[in-house]
Amino acid sequence: MQHRIPARGRRLLAATAAGAAGVLALSACGGGSGFEDDGADAASTEGGGSLSILIGSSGDAETDAVKAAVAAWSEESGVDATVQVASDLTQELSQGFASGDPADVFYVSADQFQTYAANGSLYPYGSELDNADDFYPTLVDQFTYDDELVCAPKDFSTLGLIINTAAWEAAGLTDADVPTTWDQLTDVAGTLTTGDQVGLGFSGEYARVGAFLAQAGGTLVSEDGTEATADSPENVEGLTYVQQLLASGSAAYAADLGTGWGGEAFGTGAAAMTIEGNWITGAMENDYPDVGYRVVELPAGPAGQGTLQFTNCWGVAADSSSQSDAVDLVQYLTATDQQLAFSEAFGVMPSVQSAADGWKELFPEMTAFIDSADFAQNVVNARGAADVITDFNAQLEGLKTGDPAAILGSVQTNLQAVLDENAS
Repeated sequence: MQHRIPARGRRLLAATAAGAAGVLALSACGGGSGFEDDGADAASTEGGGSLSILIGSSGDAETDAVKAAVAAWSEESGVDATVQVASDLTQELSQGFASGDPADVFYVSADQFQTYAANGSLYPYGSELDNADDFYPTLVDQFTYDDELVCAPKDFSTLGLIINTAAWEAAGLTDADVPTTWDQLTDVAGTLTTGDQVGLGFSGEYARVGAFLAQAGGTLVSEDGTEATADSPENVEGLTYVQQLLASGSAAYAADLGTGWGGEAFGTGAAAMTIEGNWITGAMENDYPDVGYRVVELPAGPAGQGTLQFTNCWGVAADSSSQSDAVDLVQYLTATDQQLAFSEAFGVMPSVQSAADGWKELFPEMTAFIDSADFAQNVVNARGAADVITDFNAQLEGLKTGDPAAILGSVQTNLQAVLDENAS
């Protein structure tokens, strides 16, 4: 049966997800509390105090939803609050921190978190939250520094396998053929490959290929964050499997299909399947509304199921003079009902476990994404690791004819140097 995602609440983070990193790049940003009125939305009350909130946004749906939620909290609390959408998130936050006048509350991306936590820019308020135990444990791990939850996970996404239902049926495949192992994925990708369409197309970068490393039981960094583990036998096995897929001709990188990312390869019909996050639904609705598809969990590798997850948190500035109000606002914004309201407005997955059933009711066709939280692995967020990942991505471009062990050996050396520098 062909499944289509309803229009309700499907305006996801497609624009940011389509970038080279593949991560929900809603980086933290700030610009000081003296915002100009252009682009801002103030919620004024007769109570005392004021807050400035700076966000990165995927579009009007997200912006409007955040403004509405902040306005409701403002009316209830008696605290004036102003929401502004940044045009350059990281730059504006850096400017705010440097001036000593950052926004009070702001988005922080996972790849920027450790930098801001280490230099004292963030107020660690996690212990003050009533719902701290409700967040998914792996999300808590992503935003923990020096054994302390610094900021509340805002929302998250995982990777799943997206299947073109028309191509699936044309190939004579049924529900019984949905791949649950690597061998089955290889077979299905071969069956779906035609003269005009490759069976599986995905972005050639760590943020997608890394899922196979996780399925093989690999990580890039040890659990305590002190040792690089990139050249482990598990990772070599995972990367070798991806190489075999590419060499077989039944899988290809999106770039080699003349497309910018997996969603485009899938939407244009260049690939019958892709590996993407729940943000793809926004792109499908907006750009490829006539393409029917279904979402399933990624197949298991030798070590079992594995996927990658991407997340942001609500940062509170260490320099804020309104930290108590800021934490109260974050408590409001991360409550179960409010997170589900955000989900319905622009499709993100709630960061609290208590909202999982509600999210599945809203998006029954996408349950595979939230069910994958049980075996999701965080992307590397070590301070200074961004350049290492950029180099890794560049080497992955030549994986089809390259040496998986040599590629991972290079990553090992570079990543360990970063971790050693952080420890010194």
